[in-house]
Amino acid sequence: MVRGEPQKDGTVPTSIPESKRELREKVWSLLEERDVARFPRPVRGKIPNFTGAEEAARRIIGTDEFGRAEVVKVNPDSPQLEVRIGVLEAGKILIMPSPRLRAGFLVLDPARIPKRLHRTAATIKGSFQHAAETPIEDLPFVDLLVCGSVAVTEKGVRIGKGGGYSELEYAILRELKLVDEETPIMTTVHDLQIVEDAPMEDHDFTVDVIATPKRLMATRGPRHRPRGIIRDKLSERQLDEIPILRNLKRMAGLSEHKEES
Repeated sequence: MVRGEPQKDGTVPTSIPESKRELREKVWSLLEERDVARFPRPVRGKIPNFTGAEEAARRIIGTDEFGRAEVVKVNPDSPQLEVRIGVLEAGKILIMPSPRLRAGFLVLDPARIPKRLHRTAATIKGSFQHAAETPIEDLPFVDLLVCGSVAVTEKGVRIGKGGGYSELEYAILRELKLVDEETPIMTTVHDLQIVEDAPMEDHDFTVDVIATPKRLMATRGPRHRPRGIIRDKLSERQLDEIPILRNLKRMAGLSEHKEES
């Protein structure tokens, strides 16, 4: 087997764990080469949108975990749009992190949004128009998290686009005790985004369920959940530019938890 060539099932083998950067570049290129990348293109540097994102979203929406959830946090990227719409259409509270967390978390209550505007409200622009202003101390407990990914393994190790915001969002919610060790995390990806192996750092979280246009799978690796914000992973620029971090410092100070290796 040649390292990096797609297998028949669409996964990208990596017999030796590659760096995150290398894996991202490989997956972005593969999606473009196979012409399954969708607007906005090129997908390099983004959580890639992909052909079949709607089918992958429907698989998430059909899970028992989704059915039981009252509050669902979903990332604001294009491939997860149908998940966000599905949350609102199911009458559930949708929490969307604002881009780069500059405006914190946006809370969208479908009871306050006309059904005809659910699709608009689930977009980044629309969410700012329809979200309720909610101080961080009033955010609700989150029953399910759905994140975007650039690459993910069948063991649940996930790689994002490189900004670290999904990990920071989880850490903030954990600091606020709005998620816990048992809160399920799911991701929607194209089958070509499933890789054989990937590196993981102490601030990363694993996903429990992977949904693709063709299948829904429970991951089979150990669950990894950071206990909160890891102070030395934050830059001074992040502390300056993300108001919610300043608010956390004001409320209780930043934890400096580290997962046991």
